Amino acid sequence: SDSVPAHRPYAAVFARPWYGTGAVWRSADTSGFQLLDTIDAPARMGVLAADLPAGPVDRFDAGSELLVDLSSGTLTSVTDTELLNGANVLAVESAPGAWEIVQFGNAELVSTGRYRLTRLLRGQRGTEDAMGNPAPTGARVVILDTAIQPLSIAEADLGIPWNWRVGPGNAAPSDAIMQALAFTPNGRGLKPFAPAQPRMRREANGDLAIRWHRRDRTLSADSWVLAEVPMSEASEAYELEILNAGAVVRSVSGLTTPAFPYTTAMQTADFGGPVANLSVRIWQIGALGRGVPLATTLAVTEATP
Repeated sequence: SDSVPAHRPYAAVFARPWYGTGAVWRSADTSGFQLLDTIDAPARMGVLAADLPAGPVDRFDAGSELLVDLSSGTLTSVTDTELLNGANVLAVESAPGAWEIVQFGNAELVSTGRYRLTRLLRGQRGTEDAMGNPAPTGARVVILDTAIQPLSIAEADLGIPWNWRVGPGNAAPSDAIMQALAFTPNGRGLKPFAPAQPRMRREANGDLAIRWHRRDRTLSADSWVLAEVPMSEASEAYELEILNAGAVVRSVSGLTTPAFPYTTAMQTADFGGPVANLSVRIWQIGALGRGVPLATTLAVTEATP
């Protein structure tokens, strides 16, 4: 939501029976907890009932199915129009602290509390780097709806290893019923998305023109009518690495446009001569440094006459 500051993490709390109101307390130490937020509704959570393999991004994943055991609530199918308007969103913890955001168009109840979810959109909101290969059976799943609560932290709180207590709103943070957690907010929502649509052209002089498109994390960047993608960062900047057999042979920083001329002299210095394929990593730079990398191998697909 554009109304929630991008640096804020979200809390999902569930209990059976639900205690009416939940409470989130925090402290930089093991005592002196302060009430940060209250939670009005239980989140819908679950676990993967089967491995979830990696899948394609930027298009429907028609080959995978997500099998989830849900602790409470129900799931329903939606139309593609509803899906593209933000319906049916969940997060899968593919590895500790790594959450892939997935949308699903079809929901089929296969047994009590177990759903088969298909017509998937993977790596949503720039989380393609969190996609497991596979995400293992038993991985946590959280439905992303109005029951999840953005936590009222400041940007200055990022990077601090806070201690948390979560439980009933009428209990003290020292009560045995409270869940003790350690969590360091990292401001993931401030990190730029990976660039998109990389391509490489051979110029007449033998140079390789590497180009890509900027993406942005603001919701308006998904507009179909704006002539230019908005930019959330203070300025446009990129870093690029060129690799040879997995080893970095050239690092480039300070790029202010989504392009880099890889000259014939550079190719000779890095590879001994001209190349037709190139493995690269490209990052957009934001307030917290590098965002999510675009890692790919490029081939010459255009040539200057």
